[in-house]
Amino acid sequence: MLAPTPNGRPPGAPPLTPELLRRFDTPGPRYTSYPTADRFAAGFGAAEAGQALSMAGGGSAPLSLYLHIPFCESVCYYCACNKIITKHHERAADYLAALERELELVLARLGGGRPVSQLHFGGGSPTFLSDAELTRLMGRLAAAFRFTADSEVSIEVDPRTVTPARLAHFRALGFNRLSFGVQDFDAEVQRAVHRVQSFDSVRELMQAARELGYRSINADLIYGLPRQTAESFARTIAQIGQLRPDRIALYAYAHLPERFKPQRRIADADLPRPADRIAMLGDAIGGFLARGYRYIGMDHFALPEDALAIAKQEGRLQRNFQGYSTQPDCDLVALGVSAIGRIGAAYYQNAKTLPEYYAALNAGQLPVERGHALDDDDRLRRELIMALMCQGRLEFAAIEARHALRFHDYFAPELERLRAMAAAGLLEIDAAGVQLTAAGWFLVRAIAMVFDRHLQQAAQRQQQATRFSRVL
Repeated sequence: MLAPTPNGRPPGAPPLTPELLRRFDTPGPRYTSYPTADRFAAGFGAAEAGQALSMAGGGSAPLSLYLHIPFCESVCYYCACNKIITKHHERAADYLAALERELELVLARLGGGRPVSQLHFGGGSPTFLSDAELTRLMGRLAAAFRFTADSEVSIEVDPRTVTPARLAHFRALGFNRLSFGVQDFDAEVQRAVHRVQSFDSVRELMQAARELGYRSINADLIYGLPRQTAESFARTIAQIGQLRPDRIALYAYAHLPERFKPQRRIADADLPRPADRIAMLGDAIGGFLARGYRYIGMDHFALPEDALAIAKQEGRLQRNFQGYSTQPDCDLVALGVSAIGRIGAAYYQNAKTLPEYYAALNAGQLPVERGHALDDDDRLRRELIMALMCQGRLEFAAIEARHALRFHDYFAPELERLRAMAAAGLLEIDAAGVQLTAAGWFLVRAIAMVFDRHLQQAAQRQQQATRFSRVL
């Protein structure tokens, strides 16, 4: 077990010096896809998505499913998700009917009975749905698809909306993974972001989930929230250590009030200083490693026996729109308002508002608003970016053999930028390839950005602005 050093930095953790931050802590994508969703265009719509689904029809490879449930009873001021704030639970009935119509349109092109190895309910708050509504929806999915014996079936849980009895019902429906939105246990921080939930209530739910046999329990945390301090967040880290979830997702709060209206309720003066944010991050990393967690990449940690840590150790880690995954790379069918999917070499995103989503379905059309068909260069760069994000290494010979190119010629400008990162201690370059260092893993987003052709072109046109969160 690793212990943190007196400055809060665990052995082997990166030296997050002001110089490194100045150079590499810039706004950048999270790379749950490449190209990223901001590159999707309206020229790719329902017809193109339908064609992609039809071309994938009749296949036997397992699919991944994502369902977006947009409703929340109350707004969390930090939230940047696509959500609808309402206490009118009857609105879910129309939405469920729409999801079923969308599923019928997808199945008409894709075919039924396909195996599914991963299902994820996200939001919003999926637990806004009643037990009866979740039962109906899971029944419809079970009739449409064939879930594999080892399938991951997960749901995002707002602890304020569930009880141990509800968790038991979810388990009976087939859910085997939970993700609890914790963010912070400090009462003052919770009031500042309009999300109050007690440590005791979360502890009760996690204990119940373990007794019910859930395979993996995740806790989401956010650093950089208003009223947060290094001392208060250290207490939250200690409390998470007591709960000992199987996985931890540690996100940096991205304050973009010009894009996300709820964030306008957060005063800039209440936000921690950059130096305090880095202290929180260093203390959190040290705290998790000292408690036996393994660093997976980006913002994720897992206990050594968790499937995510095992996949990382065995080189099987993947990344999709839900983040890191243990499942082999596969097509992702996404259902619901604003949901993003991937079929073959194409990405698609549904309409972002309920009126537009409903209108398309009522017209008998897939509710796809925009998308992107990957060209050969996109596929090549996606492979490289995902290799960096998941394995932390690029093998020149293997890439050259698969794509019939000379790496040093094709990526000459990129290698020049990588050499500057190597000089800063983020990676090593030799004749065989590129390998991230311990420091590089914590700045992997900045390294992956080197291969993002679309981002580099936008930067040249000075269009990058503040569309993304900062790396740290």
